[in-house]
This record gives sequence, structure tokens and C-alpha cells, in this order.
Amino acid sequence: MEQQLEAASLAFQKLQKDLTKAVETRQRLDSQLQENELVEKEFQSLGEDANIYKLIGPVLVKQEREEAKTNVENRLRLIREEIARVEKQLTDLTEKSKQKQGEVSVYLRSTDTEKTEMYALH
Repeated sequence: MEQQLEAASLAFQKLQKDLTKAVETRQRLDSQLQENELVEKEFQSLGEDANIYKLIGPVLVKQEREEAKTNVENRLRLIREEIARVEKQLTDLTEKSKQKQGEVSVYLRSTDTEKTEMYALH
């Protein structure tokens, strides 16, 4: 029983770490989404003759408006797809974590019951 408790406890801890990583990834993606949505809004406020530059390393490189707009749209699409994937992962990990937590609780109660019965016999 102790080995089962330990195994379930370790599995639960791993799920919690995975869940934490997924939450951090989701937060990072949210930040990227907001940043790219801001850039998309900026494009709408720019005049047709405005110059657009892209930062590549330490250098600003002039970029065509349509190319820049297409790049931002593609980035937004990819970020949204990744957010959907991470959301599913979060849902799955949360469910697995709840199940594993239930297992740990059952093993703990069983272990406590066994100890109580042993003390009652002595």
C-alpha cells in the first residue's frame, strides 16, 4: 500500500509540474497575442505612405506594408492555434491531476485505516 501511495504521489507531483508549465506557456502566448494585436491595430492607423521597419537583430530593415501585415496576420493565426492546443492540454492535465489527487486521497485513507487497526490490536 505504501508503494502505491508513493507512486501515486509522485505521479501527482509530475502532473502538477506539467500543469504549471502549461499555465506559463499560456501566459506567454497571451502576451504574444496582445503584442501582435497591438501591431495589427497600429497598421490600421498608419497612412498608406508610412514606412514600416522590422527589427532583425540590431538592424531596422524596411519592409513592404503588405508583407508586414501578412506576417502579423500569420503570427496571430499561429498564436491562436497554439493557445487552443495549450487550452486542451490544460483541460486534460487538470482532469488527470484531479483523478490522481483522488487516488492519493484513497491511498492515504487506506493507510490511515490500516494504522488505526494496527494500533487498536496492540
